[in-house]
Amino acid sequence: MDNRVALMAIIVEERGSVKELNDLLHEYGDYVVGRMGIPYHKRGISILSVALDAPNNVISSLSGKIGKLSGVSIKIAYSNVGSNNG
Repeated sequence: MDNRVALMAIIVEERGSVKELNDLLHEYGDYVVGRMGIPYHKRGISILSVALDAPNNVISSLSGKIGKLSGVSIKIAYSNVGSNNG
């Protein structure tokens, strides 16, 4: 199965979900190319971007789990460029 390159945009509005979110990202860490988190203190939220190189079912699984977290919103943008496994 070919991997896809994707970017997850995540907004965390409930601080109580941060540990669960970080645990999920750690669990899928083999597929994470990079991540950046920005605390936006003025609004009381955190904004994260996570770049992935993974099979589509892995991306879907992770985004589904993240989307179920309380106070967390997620959107995904996919690249049109495929990549090889590994």
